[in-house]
Amino acid sequence: MTTWLQTAAVLTTAAGLIGAGAAYMSTRQVRVSLGVLLDFLTAAGLIRLADEPSWGSIAAATAVIAIRRLLATRLGRHPLDRPRPR
Repeated sequence: MTTWLQTAAVLTTAAGLIGAGAAYMSTRQVRVSLGVLLDFLTAAGLIRLADEPSWGSIAAATAVIAIRRLLATRLGRHPLDRPRPR
């Protein structure tokens, strides 16, 4: 991995941590801040794949995307939004 890509991935991860903290401080909702963090971590994973992808970096990006999708489906719905049985 080239130095500037690695630096960009680290800076993106740091921006995600800061952004998630700011989102939590402004909304007081863990779901929103977790979404912001996972979006930035996904971006950092994709930056790592830009240069000479290894199986480790592919697995890490896949895991972040899978966790993001899982949390989006589990946390995205409000408990009262479930369809009621008829």
